[in-house]
Amino acid sequence: MGWLQRIFGGGDQAAPEATAATPMMAESTPTEAIPAERVGLNGEYDQSGLAKRVAQAFDQDAAVADIDTVWVAQLTGEVVLKGKVPSQDTLNRLVQIASAQSGATGVNVDQVEVG
Repeated sequence: MGWLQRIFGGGDQAAPEATAATPMMAESTPTEAIPAERVGLNGEYDQSGLAKRVAQAFDQDAAVADIDTVWVAQLTGEVVLKGKVPSQDTLNRLVQIASAQSGATGVNVDQVEVG
């Protein structure tokens, strides 16, 4: 099970169709109008967009794709990692990947245990 499925219950599926109960932004709305930390996997507005993009990036990196003891969250533009990693090198790689995402203003690892 990948990061997106484990943390967000999906994520690599296509965006759902808009309905009256779940309106989506109009296609004519420019992506620039969405704050970078709120851009979702498909360019749509998503409250957890940055965290989902970080999780997707973790899935795409063979060095960290199988880690299942770390969780990703976000506080505005700050990526928050929680859990346990096997080594400092692994944590450094997670921070590097998370920091590279558009809209990431920092990575908080205060809640990550190494070892």
